[in-house]
Amino acid sequence: MLVESIAFALVGLATGALALLGLPAYFRAPRPLTVGTALASALLGGTVAHFCLDGRYPVGSVVASALASGVLTSLLARPDLAAGLAPAHRHRPGAHRAQRRHRAA
Repeated sequence: MLVESIAFALVGLATGALALLGLPAYFRAPRPLTVGTALASALLGGTVAHFCLDGRYPVGSVVASALASGVLTSLLARPDLAAGLAPAHRHRPGAHRAQRRHRAA
């Protein structure tokens, strides 16, 4: 289990580093938060997979570790805040305000 834990940690660190280096504009959170999330999710996902697979398939545990790390790290991504990638508004200005006319009582 010690060797697998080291593999889980390396997978988590690699996932965090790839996220920060590959898409730096998407990850506006502090760098230690992104890498820490990747590391913790890789360790947790790998440990759960190890016990679910009863320790028989260490490669499967490492793959599950990578999947858990990638999915949970992607929750920190903010593409809407990336420079130049903000979505355009699809509605007309003022269209959300309903023009209501009241009847005189």
